Amino acid sequence: MRLETERLDLRKPELGDRDAYAELWGDPEVVRFLGGTTLPPEEVPKAIERMLGHWERHGLGLFSVLRKEDGRLVGRVGYLLWDNERWANAMHEELDGELELEIGWTLIREFWNQGYATEAALVCRDHAFDELGRDRVISLIARENVASIRVAEKIGESLEQTDISGEAFKLTVDLYSLENRPAR
Repeated sequence: MRLETERLDLRKPELGDRDAYAELWGDPEVVRFLGGTTLPPEEVPKAIERMLGHWERHGLGLFSVLRKEDGRLVGRVGYLLWDNERWANAMHEELDGELELEIGWTLIREFWNQGYATEAALVCRDHAFDELGRDRVISLIARENVASIRVAEKIGESLEQTDISGEAFKLTVDLYSLENRPAR
C-alpha cells in the first residue's frame, strides 16, 4: 500500500530506512513525547520489524514518509491499532476484535514546522474514511505536545477524553478523535 500527497510519498517501512530511523529515534527531543527514551542504532532494525509486523498482521500500519523532491525520509506517519479497554497497541502484542484506529506521526526534527505531519496525516485520514471504510479515527497525544495537538486539530480531530491510562503510556495522554470527515 502506498499513499501520496503533493510533496510526499508514504510507503511501508524498509530495513534500508535504518539510518533515518536511527536519527529519528536517537534524538531526545523527538522521543520526548513518545516515552522519552532514545533507541540505540543497533535496536533500530528490530523496531522497523515491529512496524512491518503490524502491517503483516493487520494490512496497515505506520508508513515511512519520503519527501518527493529528494527522496529523504522525513519520519513516520500512519496507523496503529489499539485495544481501547487496556490501551495496548498492536505493534507490541497480538490484538483481535474491535480495535481503535489511531493516526500517529513522528518526524525527524529537521522537518518539523514545514507542514509535513499535517499533509501526511490528512491523506491517512482520507484513506481511513474512504478505502478502509472507517467511521472513526483517533490520535493519542501527550498533553504537553502542543505541536501534535495542532496537527490533530488541523485534520479535524477534537479532544474527546483526558487522562487515558494504559501500560503503553509513560506520560499523561489525551484522546483526540474524529467521527466523520469534516466538510471540505
